[in-house]
Amino acid sequence: MNVCLVEDDLLLGRALKAFLEDNGQQVIWVRMAADARDRLHDEEFDAALVDLGLPDGEGIDLVKQLRRQGNHLPILIITARDTVNSRIEGLNAGADDYLVKPFDNSEMLARLRANLRRGRSWAAEPEILSGAGLAVDTHSRKVRCDESEISLSPTEFAILCELLRRKNHVRTRRQLESVAMPDSDSQSLDTHMSNLRRKLGRVNGNDRIRTVRGVGYVIDD
Repeated sequence: MNVCLVEDDLLLGRALKAFLEDNGQQVIWVRMAADARDRLHDEEFDAALVDLGLPDGEGIDLVKQLRRQGNHLPILIITARDTVNSRIEGLNAGADDYLVKPFDNSEMLARLRANLRRGRSWAAEPEILSGAGLAVDTHSRKVRCDESEISLSPTEFAILCELLRRKNHVRTRRQLESVAMPDSDSQSLDTHMSNLRRKLGRVNGNDRIRTVRGVGYVIDD
């Protein structure tokens, strides 16, 4: 796995780089948001670790920019900001996961690998999924909604594919979490689902993803 590490703290950056490399990963470590933008634009990475507080800007702005550009790279935010609002803001920006410092390095690596597996699993099974005015190409990762192309984060994409594969059948929260975000908590599912619904919009005045209260979610064809 080729990882872009965006962390301005010298000691922590060195420690994370050493840990990842000791575990067989390739790491490019940068300490500035501008350097991160250049490397992520010019080079191929499998995942990114992004701190929020950077000397020349906010890591969350970097995440937003990548998603606006249609970059589907799995992104794990690493930060000391531990409030619920900060976590929600990070996930709303397009991050796939959020880890609060100090954290266990083994957990961080496990989360990175889980996000990478999710992205590869959809890419390994090329098919066209459709329903409720949506069309998803799992190979190219293109999503069309009423003929307009939209950009989704890897986690949002995984949730949508799971719902479309089993359209007309309710998927429980536990089922969605186990497929799309096995290492995150229930609150993260709420945030990703809210973002996904906002991007998909409504049809005939109703959300394309229907909530079955007390059970889960479904896309009706």
